[in-house]
Amino acid sequence: MSTSAMAKRLEGKTVLITGASSGIGRSCAFEFARTSPKDLKLVLTARRMDRLREIAAEIQAEVGDGVKVLPVELDVANPEQVRGFVARLPEEFRGIDVLVNNAGLVKGVARAPEIAEEDINIMFQTNVTGLINMTQAVLPIFKARPGGGAGDIINIGSIAGRDPYAGGSIYCATKAAVRAFTDALRKELIDTRIRVMEIDPGQVETEFSVVRFYGDKSKADAVYAGCDPLTPDDIAEVVVFVAGRRQNVVVADTLIFPSHQAAAGVMHRKQT
Repeated sequence: MSTSAMAKRLEGKTVLITGASSGIGRSCAFEFARTSPKDLKLVLTARRMDRLREIAAEIQAEVGDGVKVLPVELDVANPEQVRGFVARLPEEFRGIDVLVNNAGLVKGVARAPEIAEEDINIMFQTNVTGLINMTQAVLPIFKARPGGGAGDIINIGSIAGRDPYAGGSIYCATKAAVRAFTDALRKELIDTRIRVMEIDPGQVETEFSVVRFYGDKSKADAVYAGCDPLTPDDIAEVVVFVAGRRQNVVVADTLIFPSHQAAAGVMHRKQT
């Protein structure tokens, strides 16, 4: 399908992206804007409002006024913020058509029984509860549409949800929960035109590892040594692709590896 055909399918839509201040979320914002630059609304959420404002300015400088960008400060791990989120949006941005549940994080590589309670809580509150609460906040908008409801829910999962690994038990558990929730939700909404889709990346180079190692950049860089990891742009292309399919097409489940990876712990590293 041509880019122009996909652009036409996305025209007039409002896309909400969580965790949009960096990494995959940031790339998704640019990819949606570049694909459908004539008539699109983007609601970009994250905790770092300064980053969101910069991204909004960059998008509008690149594609022009055809894309309206609304930066909104939001911590998906805070249920109170999520609960009032839709009501706080300006009316022209409330008609959300696509929800990209991207916000997520990992903390540490500790193994039981030495996993910090604080790390357990923030991973579950962000990766699982936050995603579920955002979905529940937006679903009434989708379900109110004629013909049984319509809209797209795109959850960013991980290979970790399919292939758990040592030192990542809590993160893997959160992504397995996302996978179970996504599959169950698709079945619950089978009598609607609401599409529920999951994209599971393998190794992607983002701030992910820096967060995992509590800001230690040298440890984060070591994760990617000798590898050619995916980029956030690679994942964003797939996110926009699945959102731009014909209404009857549901790309339900996508696993994306870089060429050197075959499983969570199976990677070829070039000798340096």
